[in-house]
Amino acid sequence: MEARETLDVDFQKLWCVLKRRWLPAIGIFSCVVVIFAVLASLQKGGYEAEGKILVKKVNQTSALTGLGEQVGHLEGLDIKSSPISTEIEVLRSIPLLEKTITTLNLKDKKGVPIKAEVFSKKIIFKAIPSTDVIQLSYSSKNSHEAVAVIDTLMKFYVENNVLTNRIAATAASEFIANELSKFQVKVHRSDAALRAFKEKNKLVSLEEESKSLVTNIQEVEIRLTETKAALAEANARSINLQKKVGMNSQKATDIDSLNRSTGVQKVLEEYQQLESLLAVEQTRFSDIHPAIENLKRKRDALKNVLQQRIAEVIGNREPVTIENLQTGQITQQMTANLVQSEVERLALSSRLEELSQTRNAYKQRIKNLPQLEQQQRELERQALVSQSTYETLLKKLQEVRIAENQNVGNARIIETAFVSKKSVTVQKIVLIFLGSFLGIFLATATIVILEIRDTSIKRLKEVKELFGYTLLGIIPSLSKKAISRRKDMEWMVPELSVRDAPRLPIAQAYQILQANLKFISSDKALRAIAVTSSVPKEGKSTVSANLAAVMAQLGRRVLLVDADMHHSLQHHIWNLTNTAGLSDVIVGQAEFNTTVKQVMPNLDILTAGAIPPNPLALLDSKRMANLIEHFSTIYDFVIIDTPPLVLGADALTLSKITDGVLLIARPGIITFTNANAAKESLERSGQNVLGLVVNGVIVENEPDSYFYYAKEYSEQKYSRQKVIKP
Repeated sequence: MEARETLDVDFQKLWCVLKRRWLPAIGIFSCVVVIFAVLASLQKGGYEAEGKILVKKVNQTSALTGLGEQVGHLEGLDIKSSPISTEIEVLRSIPLLEKTITTLNLKDKKGVPIKAEVFSKKIIFKAIPSTDVIQLSYSSKNSHEAVAVIDTLMKFYVENNVLTNRIAATAASEFIANELSKFQVKVHRSDAALRAFKEKNKLVSLEEESKSLVTNIQEVEIRLTETKAALAEANARSINLQKKVGMNSQKATDIDSLNRSTGVQKVLEEYQQLESLLAVEQTRFSDIHPAIENLKRKRDALKNVLQQRIAEVIGNREPVTIENLQTGQITQQMTANLVQSEVERLALSSRLEELSQTRNAYKQRIKNLPQLEQQQRELERQALVSQSTYETLLKKLQEVRIAENQNVGNARIIETAFVSKKSVTVQKIVLIFLGSFLGIFLATATIVILEIRDTSIKRLKEVKELFGYTLLGIIPSLSKKAISRRKDMEWMVPELSVRDAPRLPIAQAYQILQANLKFISSDKALRAIAVTSSVPKEGKSTVSANLAAVMAQLGRRVLLVDADMHHSLQHHIWNLTNTAGLSDVIVGQAEFNTTVKQVMPNLDILTAGAIPPNPLALLDSKRMANLIEHFSTIYDFVIIDTPPLVLGADALTLSKITDGVLLIARPGIITFTNANAAKESLERSGQNVLGLVVNGVIVENEPDSYFYYAKEYSEQKYSRQKVIKP
């Protein structure tokens, strides 16, 4: 049941949309159908010849020679371009068409050779989808002429294709031969550069050299460790011997050299013998004895000779005393050991330095290897590229020269021209069918676009759902029949329907509205209300006037106050002057009793008066609140016509000093955006919204039975009554 109701609502909404937009939709549909009908009427009978050409992606000759990707290959320069479309343009080219015209001697009705541009429009070129086939068709009253045109054009196209591909092969051959000589020079240069680089850097195999360097560094590190240990041991031994003999290594070396010198040792031996003899003789003789003095002179002479011999051996280094030479056998041995230890220490130090230099050289070589390897790879890459390009060009040159001497072509005729009698009737039916389909599509698109662009609320149900306030009244709008012009009368919907046309459904709707307002509050009767709308042109002033009139007709004393100082209308509706009004009463420039006007029994009107620079300042004053309170004491009901909510805070201010606000909404005028903004404004300011009045409801847009009754009533009853404008 719920699904059925939803389906009914959808169909009703669709029907309302069609009723609103039927005129532009019918216009678009009619224009499209008429255009296709005219095209169908212009179709003429005759003979049509058709032929087909296959355009191969790779020609057979190129495939055999391996040149399929260069000669005869169909490929567009642009991503969006189509090779088949390109070949169609070649078929449509002026030279091929003129050659066909000349060969067949084709002439127009005046006997003049037909122009290529005109001839091109008579030939239909079509690419068959998902194939590489082009279909050609030509219509003529002469069947032989139709066949000849298609066959001749296809023949010339194939010949042109072969010639073009041969020219391409020749050009390719010349280009490749030129490039081949250039790359031959590049190959020689690349090889020479690589060879010179290897000779300069002494490279054989970088990988093997790298491994060998790592091994050598490890061996050198081991030898360095061993040498350092031996050197430390030699240093310790040398220091120990120096302490024992009481001299440094240099002095020990000098003494060892003197001990090994024959000249020094011979003089030293004579000196020692003379010293012994002198010691013996001194026991026998006194020091002044001539023998003792003679021995002393000999001793001194030998001492001088010995010192000369020592100086000759050790040079200018620290002098060595005779006492140092007169050591014992053990001391001499230790001195010799010290000298030997120093020799070993110096040898170990020299070896350690050599090993360190060797290790550093190996490490520097390893550090340079990546750069050398990179340079070598770059040179090898250049050489390889040059060699590869050279070999490729050499191979392609041979292939192109083979293709150059063959019949290279990538197009062939797969279906010669044949004649078929065209069915004009079928073509006309197809055109009309396509026109109808396109017309329906464009008409539907027009309706959709118009509905999307029109953001206004169309139906009563949408207004109710959007605002969510209590629906107090529905003011229908009459159909166009009841307000259309006749021969001798002017029919119109009067603004004061309650006074001037009380039998209209509009007047009855206002009676329902005043009844709903009367019973809306059971505990406290309404005395003063503010009437407003979301945006202008929703009819709030008209609703205010008619509501006041219907209340007055029921015997209630009513005051209608025009507080819309932005765009006051009540004096226009009631045909009054607006020399003085509400604004003048508020500022004290006029008295209420002299300003208020009675327009019908029980109904007084207070117009807006002079428009102030800041209406809100007057309406939000204490004087205005006092006036409303005063009006409520002398009248049964006070209706205040306030500006729309979108124009400012006037309506919100006045509704705070009344019993509540009555919101007017008109389908077709108010939009979803305006409605949401108005609702948020009312809720944010905490207004007492009495209810909602939907004004100007279009009967045709509402499928409810009440509105069909209102439509029937207004058209059958009221259309027979003449309504005079007030």
